[in-house]
Amino acid sequence: MNKRHNHCRFRQISSVRVRFSSAKQLLLVALSAVSFAVSLAAEAGKLEQAKRMHERLAGVPPSEEILLQMKTDLDNGDGIAAAMKAMEHDAFYNVTIKNWAAPWTNREQNVFVPLNDYIATVVGFVRDSKAFPGDDSAPGKDFRELLYADVLYEANSSLGLPAYSTSNNNHYEQLESGGYSLQDNLIERSQSTLTGLPAEATAGVVTSRAASKAFFIAGTNRANFRFTLMNHLCLDLEQVHDVTRVPDRIRQDVSRSPGGDARVFLNNCIGCHSGMDPMAQAFAYYDYVYDADTDLTGENGSLSYNRDGDIDPETESRVKAKYRINSATFPFGYVTPDNHWNNYWREGINKNLGWDESLDGAGEGASSMLQELAHSQAFASCQVKKVFKAVCLRDPGDSDDRGQISSMTDDFKANGYNIKQVWAESANYCKGE
Repeated sequence: MNKRHNHCRFRQISSVRVRFSSAKQLLLVALSAVSFAVSLAAEAGKLEQAKRMHERLAGVPPSEEILLQMKTDLDNGDGIAAAMKAMEHDAFYNVTIKNWAAPWTNREQNVFVPLNDYIATVVGFVRDSKAFPGDDSAPGKDFRELLYADVLYEANSSLGLPAYSTSNNNHYEQLESGGYSLQDNLIERSQSTLTGLPAEATAGVVTSRAASKAFFIAGTNRANFRFTLMNHLCLDLEQVHDVTRVPDRIRQDVSRSPGGDARVFLNNCIGCHSGMDPMAQAFAYYDYVYDADTDLTGENGSLSYNRDGDIDPETESRVKAKYRINSATFPFGYVTPDNHWNNYWREGINKNLGWDESLDGAGEGASSMLQELAHSQAFASCQVKKVFKAVCLRDPGDSDDRGQISSMTDDFKANGYNIKQVWAESANYCKGE
Protein backbone atom coordinates (compact mmCIF):
# COMPACT_ATOMS: atom_id res chain seq x y z
CA MET A 1 0.00 0.00 0.00
CA ASN A 2 2.77 2.39 0.90
CA LYS A 3 4.66 1.73 -2.31
CA ARG A 4 1.47 2.09 -4.37
CA HIS A 5 0.58 5.23 -2.46
CA ASN A 6 4.05 6.70 -2.98
CA HIS A 7 3.91 5.78 -6.65
CA CYS A 8 0.54 7.51 -7.10
CA ARG A 9 1.82 10.53 -5.23
CA PHE A 10 4.87 10.67 -7.48
CA ARG A 11 2.64 10.57 -10.54
CA GLN A 12 0.50 13.37 -9.14
CA ILE A 13 3.56 15.52 -8.43
CA SER A 14 4.93 14.82 -11.90
CA SER A 15 1.57 15.76 -13.42
CA VAL A 16 1.55 19.02 -11.47
CA ARG A 17 5.11 19.77 -12.60
CA VAL A 18 4.13 19.11 -16.23
CA ARG A 19 1.11 21.39 -15.91
CA PHE A 20 3.20 24.07 -14.20
CA SER A 21 5.88 23.79 -16.89
CA SER A 22 3.27 24.06 -19.63
CA ALA A 23 1.66 27.04 -17.95
CA LYS A 24 5.05 28.67 -17.58
CA GLN A 25 5.77 28.14 -21.25
CA LEU A 26 2.37 29.53 -22.19
CA LEU A 27 3.03 32.56 -19.97
CA LEU A 28 6.41 33.13 -21.60
CA VAL A 29 4.85 32.86 -25.03
CA ALA A 30 2.12 35.29 -23.99
CA LEU A 31 4.63 37.74 -22.54
CA SER A 32 6.70 37.46 -25.69
CA ALA A 33 3.62 38.16 -27.80
CA VAL A 34 2.73 41.16 -25.66
CA SER A 35 6.29 42.46 -25.91
CA PHE A 36 6.20 42.01 -29.68
CA ALA A 37 2.83 43.77 -29.87
CA VAL A 38 4.13 46.64 -27.76
CA SER A 39 7.17 46.85 -30.01
CA LEU A 40 4.95 46.92 -33.09
CA ALA A 41 2.73 49.56 -31.49
CA ALA A 42 5.74 51.71 -30.66
CA GLU A 43 6.99 51.26 -34.20
CA ALA A 44 3.61 52.23 -35.63
CA GLY A 45 3.37 55.09 -33.10
CA LYS A 46 6.59 56.69 -34.32
CA LEU A 47 5.50 56.34 -37.94
CA GLU A 48 2.13 57.88 -37.11
CA GLN A 49 3.78 60.74 -35.25
CA ALA A 50 6.17 61.41 -38.14
CA LYS A 51 3.25 61.41 -40.58
CA ARG A 52 1.23 63.72 -38.35
CA MET A 53 4.14 66.16 -38.00
CA HIS A 54 4.60 66.31 -41.75
CA GLU A 55 0.91 66.83 -42.41
CA ARG A 56 0.64 69.55 -39.76
CA LEU A 57 3.65 71.41 -41.16
CA ALA A 58 3.35 70.86 -44.91
CA GLY A 59 -0.33 69.98 -45.19
CA VAL A 60 0.44 66.85 -47.23
CA PRO A 61 1.59 63.31 -46.36
CA PRO A 62 5.35 62.69 -46.55
CA SER A 63 7.02 60.50 -49.14
CA GLU A 64 8.05 57.06 -47.88
CA GLU A 65 11.69 58.12 -47.86
CA ILE A 66 11.07 61.26 -45.78
CA LEU A 67 8.70 59.38 -43.48
CA LEU A 68 11.39 56.83 -42.64
CA GLN A 69 14.00 59.53 -42.13
CA MET A 70 11.68 61.38 -39.78
CA LYS A 71 10.91 58.16 -37.90
CA THR A 72 14.64 57.56 -37.45
CA ASP A 73 14.95 61.04 -35.95
CA LEU A 74 12.07 60.31 -33.59
CA ASP A 75 13.60 56.96 -32.63
CA ASN A 76 16.74 58.88 -31.73
CA GLY A 77 14.74 61.33 -29.62
CA ASP A 78 15.28 64.23 -32.06
CA GLY A 79 11.84 65.58 -32.91
CA ILE A 80 13.30 68.93 -33.98
CA ALA A 81 15.33 67.29 -36.75
CA ALA A 82 12.24 65.38 -37.87
CA ALA A 83 10.23 68.62 -38.07
CA MET A 84 12.99 70.37 -40.01
CA LYS A 85 12.78 67.65 -42.67
CA ALA A 86 9.04 68.27 -43.03
CA MET A 87 9.74 71.98 -43.50
CA GLU A 88 11.87 71.23 -46.56
CA HIS A 89 8.67 70.49 -48.50
CA ASP A 90 7.56 73.29 -50.85
CA ALA A 91 4.02 73.15 -49.45
CA PHE A 92 5.28 74.36 -46.08
CA TYR A 93 6.06 77.70 -47.71
CA ASN A 94 3.52 77.82 -50.56
CA VAL A 95 0.56 76.82 -48.39
CA THR A 96 1.22 76.74 -44.64
CA ILE A 97 3.23 79.95 -44.24
CA LYS A 98 1.26 81.73 -46.94
CA ASN A 99 -2.01 80.97 -45.11
CA TRP A 100 -0.43 81.83 -41.76
CA ALA A 101 0.50 85.34 -42.90
CA ALA A 102 -2.40 86.13 -45.24
CA PRO A 103 -4.86 87.33 -42.52
CA TRP A 104 -2.34 89.93 -41.35
CA THR A 105 -2.59 91.74 -44.69
CA ASN A 106 -6.22 92.85 -44.65
CA ARG A 107 -8.74 94.35 -42.25
CA GLU A 108 -11.13 91.42 -42.63
CA GLN A 109 -8.33 89.07 -41.55
CA ASN A 110 -9.23 86.91 -44.54
CA VAL A 111 -6.92 84.00 -45.39
CA PHE A 112 -8.25 83.78 -48.97
CA VAL A 113 -6.23 86.59 -50.52
CA PRO A 114 -3.66 86.50 -53.33
CA LEU A 115 0.03 86.33 -52.59
CA ASN A 116 1.46 89.82 -52.09
CA ASP A 117 4.68 91.52 -50.99
CA TYR A 118 3.76 91.33 -47.29
CA ILE A 119 3.10 87.56 -47.42
CA ALA A 120 6.14 86.88 -49.61
CA THR A 121 8.35 88.71 -47.13
CA VAL A 122 7.02 86.63 -44.22
CA VAL A 123 7.71 83.48 -46.26
CA GLY A 124 11.23 84.71 -46.96
CA PHE A 125 11.92 85.41 -43.30
CA VAL A 126 10.76 81.93 -42.30
CA ARG A 127 12.76 80.26 -45.05
CA ASP A 128 15.91 82.20 -44.20
CA SER A 129 15.79 81.43 -40.48
CA LYS A 130 18.54 79.15 -39.23
CA ALA A 131 17.95 75.46 -39.89
CA PHE A 132 19.14 74.55 -36.40
CA PRO A 133 19.88 76.55 -33.25
CA GLY A 134 23.58 77.03 -32.73
CA ASP A 135 24.29 76.80 -36.47
CA ASP A 136 26.86 79.57 -36.91
CA SER A 137 27.45 78.87 -40.60
CA ALA A 138 24.45 81.10 -41.43
CA PRO A 139 23.18 83.59 -38.84
CA GLY A 140 19.60 83.46 -40.14
CA LYS A 141 16.91 86.12 -40.08
CA ASP A 142 15.91 87.87 -36.89
CA PHE A 143 12.11 87.69 -37.10
CA ARG A 144 11.76 91.01 -35.27
CA GLU A 145 13.19 92.79 -38.32
CA LEU A 146 10.08 91.80 -40.25
CA LEU A 147 8.49 94.95 -38.78
CA TYR A 148 11.23 97.52 -39.27
CA ALA A 149 14.03 96.52 -41.67
CA ASP A 150 14.62 97.92 -45.17
CA VAL A 151 13.59 94.64 -46.78
CA LEU A 152 11.04 93.00 -49.08
CA TYR A 153 11.10 89.70 -50.95
CA GLU A 154 10.28 89.41 -54.66
CA ALA A 155 10.44 86.63 -57.24
CA ASN A 156 13.63 85.66 -59.01
CA SER A 157 13.86 87.67 -62.22
CA SER A 158 14.72 84.50 -64.14
CA LEU A 159 11.03 83.49 -63.96
CA GLY A 160 10.12 86.23 -66.42
CA LEU A 161 7.29 87.63 -64.31
CA PRO A 162 6.16 91.28 -64.43
CA ALA A 163 8.50 93.48 -62.40
CA TYR A 164 7.59 94.54 -58.86
CA SER A 165 5.19 97.46 -59.00
CA THR A 166 4.15 100.01 -56.40
CA SER A 167 0.74 100.37 -58.11
CA ASN A 168 -0.41 96.76 -58.66
CA ASN A 169 0.06 93.22 -57.36
CA ASN A 170 0.63 91.47 -60.71
CA HIS A 171 4.15 90.32 -59.84
CA TYR A 172 3.01 88.23 -56.87
CA GLU A 173 -0.28 87.05 -58.31
CA GLN A 174 1.50 85.58 -61.33
CA LEU A 175 4.15 84.04 -59.07
CA GLU A 176 1.36 82.26 -57.22
CA SER A 177 -0.78 81.32 -60.23
CA GLY A 178 2.29 79.89 -61.96
CA GLY A 179 2.69 77.38 -59.13
CA TYR A 180 6.33 78.33 -58.56
CA SER A 181 8.14 77.19 -55.44
CA LEU A 182 8.39 80.09 -53.00
CA GLN A 183 11.16 78.21 -51.23
CA ASP A 184 13.32 78.30 -54.37
CA ASN A 185 12.27 81.50 -56.10
CA LEU A 186 12.07 84.32 -53.54
CA ILE A 187 14.92 86.83 -53.45
CA GLU A 188 15.61 89.27 -50.62
CA ARG A 189 15.80 92.87 -51.78
CA SER A 190 16.09 96.24 -50.10
CA GLN A 191 12.64 97.81 -49.94
CA SER A 192 14.03 101.24 -50.73
CA THR A 193 15.47 99.91 -54.01
CA LEU A 194 12.21 98.21 -55.01
CA THR A 195 9.80 100.99 -54.04
CA GLY A 196 11.84 104.17 -54.28
CA LEU A 197 11.14 105.06 -50.65
CA PRO A 198 14.01 106.61 -48.72
CA ALA A 199 15.70 103.93 -46.63
CA GLU A 200 14.69 105.71 -43.42
CA ALA A 201 11.03 105.55 -44.49
CA THR A 202 10.97 101.76 -44.90
CA ALA A 203 9.62 99.54 -42.13
CA GLY A 204 9.49 95.94 -43.29
CA VAL A 205 6.03 94.55 -44.00
CA VAL A 206 4.32 97.53 -42.36
CA THR A 207 5.29 99.76 -45.30
CA SER A 208 4.78 97.03 -47.90
CA ARG A 209 2.30 97.80 -50.64
CA ALA A 210 -0.18 95.26 -49.25
CA ALA A 211 -0.15 96.76 -45.74
CA SER A 212 -0.35 100.27 -47.16
CA LYS A 213 -3.38 99.40 -49.29
CA ALA A 214 -5.12 97.82 -46.31
CA PHE A 215 -4.16 100.11 -43.44
CA PHE A 216 -2.91 103.49 -44.77
CA ILE A 217 -5.88 103.96 -47.10
CA ALA A 218 -8.11 106.89 -46.07
CA GLY A 219 -8.69 107.26 -42.32
CA THR A 220 -6.11 108.69 -39.93
CA ASN A 221 -3.36 106.00 -40.04
CA ARG A 222 -4.41 104.68 -36.64
CA ALA A 223 -5.54 101.50 -38.41
CA ASN A 224 -1.99 100.55 -39.34
CA PHE A 225 -0.94 100.87 -35.73
CA ARG A 226 -3.96 98.95 -34.42
CA PHE A 227 -3.60 96.05 -36.88
CA THR A 228 0.15 95.83 -36.27
CA LEU A 229 -0.65 95.55 -32.57
CA MET A 230 -3.24 92.84 -33.25
CA ASN A 231 -1.20 90.85 -35.75
CA HIS A 232 2.19 91.01 -34.08
CA LEU A 233 1.60 91.55 -30.37
CA CYS A 234 -1.69 89.59 -30.21
CA LEU A 235 -3.35 92.58 -28.52
CA ASP A 236 -6.27 94.74 -29.55
CA LEU A 237 -6.76 98.20 -28.13
CA GLU A 238 -9.18 97.03 -25.45
CA GLN A 239 -6.39 94.91 -23.98
CA VAL A 240 -4.01 97.86 -23.63
CA HIS A 241 -6.72 100.25 -22.40
CA ASP A 242 -5.25 102.49 -19.69
CA VAL A 243 -7.07 105.63 -18.55
CA THR A 244 -4.14 106.72 -16.35
CA ARG A 245 -1.93 107.91 -19.23
CA VAL A 246 -1.54 111.62 -20.00
CA PRO A 247 -3.93 112.64 -22.85
CA ASP A 248 -1.78 115.51 -24.17
CA ARG A 249 -1.13 113.89 -27.59
CA ILE A 250 -4.72 112.97 -28.46
CA ARG A 251 -5.60 114.62 -31.77
CA GLN A 252 -8.31 117.14 -32.57
CA ASP A 253 -10.64 114.61 -34.21
CA VAL A 254 -11.44 112.86 -30.92
CA SER A 255 -14.39 114.40 -29.06
CA ARG A 256 -13.77 115.10 -25.39
CA SER A 257 -17.49 114.73 -24.66
CA PRO A 258 -19.03 112.13 -27.02
CA GLY A 259 -22.80 112.55 -26.99
CA GLY A 260 -22.34 115.49 -24.67
CA ASP A 261 -20.98 113.31 -21.85
CA ALA A 262 -17.34 113.91 -20.90
CA ARG A 263 -17.38 110.77 -18.75
CA VAL A 264 -17.42 108.64 -21.93
CA PHE A 265 -14.13 110.21 -22.99
CA LEU A 266 -12.55 109.99 -19.54
CA ASN A 267 -13.56 106.38 -18.94
CA ASN A 268 -13.26 104.97 -22.46
CA CYS A 269 -11.75 106.99 -25.33
CA ILE A 270 -8.79 108.26 -23.35
CA GLY A 271 -7.76 104.70 -22.45
CA CYS A 272 -6.84 103.86 -26.06
CA HIS A 273 -6.01 107.21 -27.63
CA SER A 274 -3.62 108.43 -24.91
CA GLY A 275 -1.24 105.59 -25.80
CA MET A 276 -2.08 105.01 -29.47
CA ASP A 277 -1.94 108.57 -30.79
CA PRO A 278 1.64 109.31 -29.62
CA MET A 279 2.78 106.03 -31.26
CA ALA A 280 0.77 106.41 -34.49
CA GLN A 281 2.37 109.82 -34.97
CA ALA A 282 5.29 107.83 -36.43
CA PHE A 283 3.12 107.38 -39.56
CA ALA A 284 2.48 111.13 -40.04
CA TYR A 285 4.22 111.31 -43.43
CA TYR A 286 2.44 108.34 -45.07
CA ASP A 287 -0.74 107.98 -47.11
CA TYR A 288 -2.14 105.55 -49.67
CA VAL A 289 -3.22 107.47 -52.76
CA TYR A 290 -5.55 106.34 -55.53
CA ASP A 291 -8.16 107.71 -57.91
CA ALA A 292 -11.42 107.28 -56.03
CA ASP A 293 -13.45 108.14 -59.15
CA THR A 294 -12.14 105.24 -61.22
CA ASP A 295 -10.75 102.87 -58.57
CA LEU A 296 -13.28 102.47 -55.78
CA THR A 297 -11.26 99.91 -53.80
CA GLY A 298 -7.83 101.43 -54.35
CA GLU A 299 -6.65 98.34 -56.18
CA ASN A 300 -4.25 100.36 -58.32
CA GLY A 301 -3.14 102.89 -55.73
CA SER A 302 0.28 103.25 -54.16
CA LEU A 303 2.01 104.37 -50.98
CA SER A 304 2.83 108.08 -50.79
CA TYR A 305 5.49 109.46 -48.45
CA ASN A 306 6.42 113.09 -47.80
CA ARG A 307 10.19 113.37 -48.01
CA ASP A 308 12.31 116.05 -46.49
CA GLY A 309 11.26 119.24 -48.29
CA ASP A 310 7.81 117.99 -49.30
CA ILE A 311 5.11 120.29 -47.92
CA ASP A 312 1.46 119.33 -47.68
CA PRO A 313 -0.62 122.45 -48.48
CA GLU A 314 -3.23 121.66 -45.83
CA THR A 315 -0.80 121.21 -42.95
CA GLU A 316 2.00 123.44 -44.28
CA SER A 317 4.42 120.74 -43.14
CA ARG A 318 5.49 117.21 -44.08
CA VAL A 319 2.50 115.87 -42.12
CA LYS A 320 -0.21 114.39 -44.34
CA ALA A 321 -3.58 116.16 -44.46
CA LYS A 322 -5.32 113.09 -42.96
CA TYR A 323 -3.78 114.01 -39.58
CA ARG A 324 -5.99 117.13 -39.56
CA ILE A 325 -9.24 115.35 -40.40
CA ASN A 326 -12.20 116.65 -38.33
CA SER A 327 -9.97 119.17 -36.59
CA ALA A 328 -13.02 121.18 -35.56
CA THR A 329 -14.28 118.33 -33.35
CA PHE A 330 -12.02 119.53 -30.54
CA PRO A 331 -9.90 122.47 -31.76
CA PHE A 332 -7.80 122.46 -28.58
CA GLY A 333 -6.61 118.91 -29.26
CA TYR A 334 -3.10 117.96 -30.36
CA VAL A 335 -1.96 119.26 -33.75
CA THR A 336 0.59 116.85 -35.22
CA PRO A 337 3.73 118.78 -36.22
CA ASP A 338 6.03 115.92 -37.30
CA ASN A 339 6.63 112.16 -37.03
CA HIS A 340 8.11 112.14 -33.51
CA TRP A 341 6.60 109.35 -31.41
CA ASN A 342 6.62 108.43 -27.72
CA ASN A 343 5.63 105.23 -25.97
CA TYR A 344 3.46 106.26 -23.02
CA TRP A 345 2.83 102.57 -22.31
CA ARG A 346 6.28 102.12 -20.84
CA GLU A 347 4.62 103.18 -17.61
CA GLY A 348 1.36 102.02 -16.07
CA ILE A 349 -0.25 98.63 -16.59
CA ASN A 350 1.23 98.18 -20.07
CA LYS A 351 4.73 98.17 -18.67
CA ASN A 352 4.01 94.45 -18.37
CA LEU A 353 4.32 94.10 -22.15
CA GLY A 354 8.04 93.84 -21.56
CA TRP A 355 9.63 96.81 -23.33
CA ASP A 356 13.29 96.65 -24.29
CA GLU A 357 15.16 98.82 -21.79
CA SER A 358 18.05 99.28 -24.24
CA LEU A 359 15.74 101.35 -26.48
CA ASP A 360 14.72 104.95 -25.76
CA GLY A 361 10.96 104.57 -25.96
CA ALA A 362 10.82 107.55 -28.33
CA GLY A 363 12.08 108.44 -31.79
CA GLU A 364 11.34 109.66 -35.27
CA GLY A 365 9.42 107.72 -37.90
CA ALA A 366 7.91 104.31 -38.46
CA SER A 367 11.00 102.10 -38.35
CA SER A 368 12.09 103.09 -34.85
CA MET A 369 8.53 102.92 -33.49
CA LEU A 370 8.04 99.44 -34.94
CA GLN A 371 11.37 98.37 -33.51
CA GLU A 372 9.97 99.39 -30.13
CA LEU A 373 7.02 97.04 -30.67
CA ALA A 374 9.08 94.19 -32.14
CA HIS A 375 11.61 94.20 -29.29
CA SER A 376 8.92 93.72 -26.64
CA GLN A 377 8.24 90.51 -24.76
CA ALA A 378 4.67 90.69 -26.07
CA PHE A 379 5.93 90.40 -29.65
CA ALA A 380 8.03 87.32 -28.87
CA SER A 381 5.26 85.47 -27.03
CA CYS A 382 2.72 86.43 -29.72
CA GLN A 383 4.75 84.80 -32.49
CA VAL A 384 5.04 81.61 -30.46
CA LYS A 385 1.31 81.49 -29.72
CA LYS A 386 0.45 82.04 -33.40
CA VAL A 387 2.76 79.24 -34.52
CA PHE A 388 1.49 76.92 -31.77
CA LYS A 389 -2.10 77.43 -32.92
CA ALA A 390 -1.18 76.93 -36.59
CA VAL A 391 0.59 73.62 -35.87
CA CYS A 392 -1.43 72.19 -32.99
CA LEU A 393 -4.75 73.43 -34.43
CA ARG A 394 -5.83 74.89 -31.08
CA ASP A 395 -5.01 77.63 -28.65
CA PRO A 396 -2.73 76.82 -25.69
CA GLY A 397 -4.86 75.39 -22.91
CA ASP A 398 -3.66 73.69 -19.74
CA SER A 399 -0.60 74.30 -17.58
CA ASP A 400 1.52 72.00 -19.76
CA ASP A 401 0.68 74.09 -22.81
CA ARG A 402 1.43 77.32 -20.98
CA GLY A 403 4.75 75.92 -19.82
CA GLN A 404 5.56 74.94 -23.40
CA ILE A 405 4.71 78.43 -24.67
CA SER A 406 6.99 79.95 -22.05
CA SER A 407 9.81 77.55 -22.90
CA MET A 408 9.50 78.15 -26.64
CA THR A 409 9.41 81.90 -26.13
CA ASP A 410 12.66 81.69 -24.17
CA ASP A 411 14.21 79.56 -26.91
CA PHE A 412 12.95 81.98 -29.59
CA LYS A 413 14.71 84.88 -27.90
CA ALA A 414 17.85 82.93 -27.02
CA ASN A 415 18.29 81.66 -30.60
CA GLY A 416 18.27 85.01 -32.35
CA TYR A 417 14.48 85.12 -32.90
CA ASN A 418 14.66 82.11 -35.19
CA ILE A 419 11.02 81.51 -36.15
CA LYS A 420 11.72 78.19 -37.89
CA GLN A 421 12.79 76.75 -34.54
CA VAL A 422 9.39 77.71 -33.10
CA TRP A 423 7.60 75.79 -35.87
CA ALA A 424 9.77 72.75 -35.21
CA GLU A 425 9.28 72.81 -31.43
CA SER A 426 5.50 73.22 -31.81
CA ALA A 427 5.28 70.25 -34.20
CA ASN A 428 7.38 68.13 -31.86
CA TYR A 429 5.21 69.04 -28.86
CA CYS A 430 1.93 68.22 -30.62
CA LYS A 431 3.08 65.13 -32.50
CA GLY A 432 1.19 62.80 -30.16
CA GLU A 433 -2.17 64.55 -30.50
